[in-house]
Amino acid sequence: MIDARILPLQRAVLRPVGFRLKNLGIHADWVSLAGFSIGVGAFVAIALGQTALGLVLILLNRFFDGLDGAVARAATPSDRGAFLDIALDFFFYALVPLGFALQDPQVNGLPAALLITSFVGSGSSFLAFAAIAARRGLTSAHYPTKGIYYLGGLTEGFETILLFVAMCLWPAQFPLFATIFAGACMLTTLLRWRQGWLAFQSNDEPEP
Repeated sequence: MIDARILPLQRAVLRPVGFRLKNLGIHADWVSLAGFSIGVGAFVAIALGQTALGLVLILLNRFFDGLDGAVARAATPSDRGAFLDIALDFFFYALVPLGFALQDPQVNGLPAALLITSFVGSGSSFLAFAAIAARRGLTSAHYPTKGIYYLGGLTEGFETILLFVAMCLWPAQFPLFATIFAGACMLTTLLRWRQGWLAFQSNDEPEP
């Protein structure tokens, strides 16, 4: 919901680091893969009950997620890089609740399943919109430099990371946090379905 507001600040902070890494011969895809590996480490830590370590690794993963874009913009952004970035992000998002489910299956299993299902809804509607928008040559006014059409919503990247931070700080409240955020993701999914329905109607169809 607020990603568009904080993105310029994030890019300004990371731009010098991105140019430095680019000049050292570091490829943006390497940064993406390193960040994802750290995210897998967060999943393992959470599953083993080490939520403090998991929190550190989650934040480090997010730092790398911003850094790969800075490196890419310092060189030449590629379609492969954009694909890799979003594909790894979505998988990482599902790993965190899965880690909590494995940590305590009896208590966290159902809320984690609900949250992951809601992630599938919001993520699939996001990607479906982006695919058709690309075919129609549409661009997002709020995210003009993103590698794909970036459709906003109530639950975007920043809100999701706040959720993960809260879960790691208060792991006993995971069921509550997961259920509330799943509801917000479901609402985001419904809103994105409506946006796609209206945006992609044929020219000869009346708007509902």
